[in-house]
Amino acid sequence: MKTADILIIGGGIAGVSLAAALAGRKRVILLEREPVLSLHTSGRSAAILVESYGAEPVRRWTKESLAFFQAPPKGFADVPLVSPRGAVFVARAEGVSQMHTLLRENPGVVHWLSRADAQSRVPILRADLFAEFAEEPNAMDIDVGAFFEGLRKTAVRGGTETVTGQEVLGLAYSQGLWCATTRDSRFCAPVLVNAAGAWAGRIGALAGLGDRGLTPKRRTAIVFEAPGDVNVSALPFVNDVAGEFYFKPEAGLLLASPADETPSEPCDAQPEEIDVATIAYRIEEATTLTVRSIRRRWAGLRTFTPDGVPYFAFDEEAEGFFWLVGQGGYGIQTAPAISARASAMILERV
Repeated sequence: MKTADILIIGGGIAGVSLAAALAGRKRVILLEREPVLSLHTSGRSAAILVESYGAEPVRRWTKESLAFFQAPPKGFADVPLVSPRGAVFVARAEGVSQMHTLLRENPGVVHWLSRADAQSRVPILRADLFAEFAEEPNAMDIDVGAFFEGLRKTAVRGGTETVTGQEVLGLAYSQGLWCATTRDSRFCAPVLVNAAGAWAGRIGALAGLGDRGLTPKRRTAIVFEAPGDVNVSALPFVNDVAGEFYFKPEAGLLLASPADETPSEPCDAQPEEIDVATIAYRIEEATTLTVRSIRRRWAGLRTFTPDGVPYFAFDEEAEGFFWLVGQGGYGIQTAPAISARASAMILERV
């Protein structure tokens, strides 16, 4: 049996960012069911930081995280974590009310854009298809790989013991300790953190607490070639406010998604052909591009709470059980703020 002060289940962005925030303060064990960290959704991010994205708490946590992304601790990464990209939002006639909500909720962050300016910023856009446009000029690309690796190194330097290939098969609380049983070992601590991403509902059920309504939903993406005469690197992140599509530059190619949210069982999500065909159709409809050569395609599971807002708190019914769940696609851009808040809450108890 291995013991620690804090046992974290889940080696995605939630678990690793929390381990980094706790670095050097308490003894931490991080358990990951897969052979490597960040195998699922955290490693399949669209890698964009958009301040206007999500409900009010999410936007607040994103703003709190900006300082970390723009000026991380010395030695955290060898490259900048963020770089300028900008975002353009488009709305068809039926999406105008959503555009108005976006603008109303994000004063000083998002502003109106004329059709001519939208066409200038996104020359490939069929601007005549859309009724209104807006811009978030300060949206940024995130180097997710550098960010995640910086968090991992910070956690390891602070003494976190990372154990991979350890699927939790049972959980029990006795004499002030939570113990997680895996196929070949047992790990115990007075505080257990459920940061298991798409599997968080199952971990809650193993603890006898239920799944709290957590729902994993599949999100599909493709990366495809653009014609040689298109300056891909200069394009902003382009998002349809009705959730029909988004696209952005990706290492000389274009990344696009139909913004699908299909409920799924926890799994190593794979793209469905219908979703790949859907995004290809929507890109060809909304732009002058033809999607011919798809270089990569993938899917990931973004897990949502019932109200769509990430949840981090001690369980009211179970001593020492902490939920860090429901990142819902906001996990990367809110990780600095949420991990700082969650670690403070945990350190008050340990």
